[in-house]
Amino acid sequence: MDGKITRNIGKTKSITSLKGKPKIAYLSMEIGIDEHIPTYSGGLGILAGDTIKSCADLNVPIVGVTLLCENGYFYQKIDENGNQIELPIQFAISDLLELLPSTTSVTIEGREVKLRVWYYQFKGINGYVVPVFFLDSNIEGNDVWDRELTKHLYGGDNKYRLAQEIILGIGGIRMLQALGYKTIDKYHMNEGHAALGTLELYRQLNDVEKVRKQCVFTTHTPVAAGHDQFELSYAKSMLGDILPEGILDDITFENKLNMTRLALFFSHYVNGVAKKHGEVSRLMFPGYSIDSITNGVHTSTWVSEPFQKLFDKQIPGWRSDSYMLRSAFSLDKDEIWNAHMDAKKKLINFVNERYNAGMNYNDFTIGFARRQTAYKRPDLLISDPNRLTQIAEKAGPIQIIYAGKAHPKDGSGRDVIKKIFEIMKTIQGKVKITYIQNYDMMIGKMMTAGTDIWLNTPRRPREASGTSGMKAAHNGVPQFSTLDGWWLEGHIENITGWAIGPEKTEDEESDDEKDRNDLYNKLETWIIPKFYGDRDNWVRTMRSCIAINASFFNTDRMVQQYVLNAYFR
Repeated sequence: MDGKITRNIGKTKSITSLKGKPKIAYLSMEIGIDEHIPTYSGGLGILAGDTIKSCADLNVPIVGVTLLCENGYFYQKIDENGNQIELPIQFAISDLLELLPSTTSVTIEGREVKLRVWYYQFKGINGYVVPVFFLDSNIEGNDVWDRELTKHLYGGDNKYRLAQEIILGIGGIRMLQALGYKTIDKYHMNEGHAALGTLELYRQLNDVEKVRKQCVFTTHTPVAAGHDQFELSYAKSMLGDILPEGILDDITFENKLNMTRLALFFSHYVNGVAKKHGEVSRLMFPGYSIDSITNGVHTSTWVSEPFQKLFDKQIPGWRSDSYMLRSAFSLDKDEIWNAHMDAKKKLINFVNERYNAGMNYNDFTIGFARRQTAYKRPDLLISDPNRLTQIAEKAGPIQIIYAGKAHPKDGSGRDVIKKIFEIMKTIQGKVKITYIQNYDMMIGKMMTAGTDIWLNTPRRPREASGTSGMKAAHNGVPQFSTLDGWWLEGHIENITGWAIGPEKTEDEESDDEKDRNDLYNKLETWIIPKFYGDRDNWVRTMRSCIAINASFFNTDRMVQQYVLNAYFR
């Protein structure tokens, strides 16, 4: 199959054959490259994996670097009262990755921490291979605490997080050199987690401008929690002499080492991940030149099997050129609907078999799946249960499928899951609601293809980009969303989906009450009546999602922009 993943290659000589070829190193705390390798938590990691895949398809000379995180993010279980329980994930590392003989080390609190590396390759549509390296500190001879540093993604306290970022940034640069990659031209930091790599480059080059010439930085969030910072006193004790005194004023904020400021200081090219996010980032960090490259998704990964068959038949070549999906305007509407129903039946069968949900194939089904946190307002849809049930009685049956993990330390995110479960109990029978536990790539693909509409309700302007709605668009599923992130660019009312809240959003914070009323009004007046009463026009909207949004909001286009704007200029 095109774009297939090759696992467990078992031959170190394949590394030797790649030495000297990659010109770009892509460093990311998480890379969701394979659903069987659970070293990702959500959008950041999936985007990183999709980026690697498109680089392989486009023959871009890149290499990925990330952490092993052998216990993953966490395995999510939810009890009957909606309490999230986090369990470690166990996966067969040696079945999926190859351990290489190369080693390096970093210094943490004055002691040496040895690192080893696991290898994975992704083979693109034309056979071009992009290597991905997973750093691992679980080595005999390291202190017990140090051996745990690559076990848990985003686990532990600030000290644990800083140690992980030392491994990713400094250790990542050193490991690439240990592997024989001597000709890297650009180091792309996917979020600030890898920013300490700039200090290693500065240590080696002793020239700020030479480091800047090599560094590219993508910032992903306008939310403060997404910008790591560490008390300067213990940052110095953790990092030692590699933290230069001469630039502290440029890379600290309120006496804290700020990873975003560090990356900004040492990068010649910086970008946000949507046009609006670029604007917000420039306001957050005045004085820096911050461009924008809107995110995308890897087309052949996220197109469901029924639509793959339809596209193969009617749009040959779409796998190697995502822009060809523009010709989806010519697709037969019956074939689109039949492909959608095949994907929907797979999802409905899954939730019925796993959760005894009693959902129906033909009922209007809303999907909401992402990291559960307060600013994304996952409970906005069900915040007025009486109104929602009245709409279902008047306009037609409604089914809702939720999924998503809350960060273990995000109390408000955990509470919102409990609230969803409470409301599920109160309106079950009037509106069917199911919550799929342990959201992952497989479930994400099923949901974005199998629901009838994709709901996204972030509080403006906190959504940097968002990519789940792009995945839905690749399967003809319209998005119903707050005008924030990528939806400001992809939204055409009643053509590619619908907006929640006012259309003029410049510098305007979301109003929960206004957004709730608009959401319910549009569901009752426009969306559900169109779904049940005007199937021909509904499928026309589905077709527009593919032709207009899927053809543009993909990582092939995104990677080409990085190549032109950041990598080779």
